[in-house]
Amino acid sequence: MGELKKKLESEMIRAVKSKDKLRLSTIRMVRSSIKNKEIDSKRELEESEIISLISTRIKQGNDSIKMFNDGGRKELALKEASEIEILREFLPPQLLPEELKALIGEAIQKIGASSMKDIGNVMKAVMPLVSGRAQGKDVNIIVRELLT
Repeated sequence: MGELKKKLESEMIRAVKSKDKLRLSTIRMVRSSIKNKEIDSKRELEESEIISLISTRIKQGNDSIKMFNDGGRKELALKEASEIEILREFLPPQLLPEELKALIGEAIQKIGASSMKDIGNVMKAVMPLVSGRAQGKDVNIIVRELLT
């Protein structure tokens, strides 16, 4: 069992003991998603796949917050924001903008990218390196900035 799965399990047990219902339901939801993905793929997920799954859930949560706020459902937006904070605990630390820019700069030099036509190649090279530590839209903005 991977480190992240162990951490999820121990945090779930802690949430049960502390009677933290929101934390417990959030962790159960993630563990359920992991289990479903493992059943579909007929193998145990790797750490990077679990991180990707959690990142996707955070992105969906951010979209939900926007919709709830637009619909005047502040209580649901707050609940979603709380769930996102819990999920972020299981991701690696986020890259600082300077670190991300340096990483992208290295990838651009390594690939030899010089124009906007190379955005796809740069994104393909960078995204596996920043999985769970930076959002794709942030990476894309910096790639565009550095290639212009």
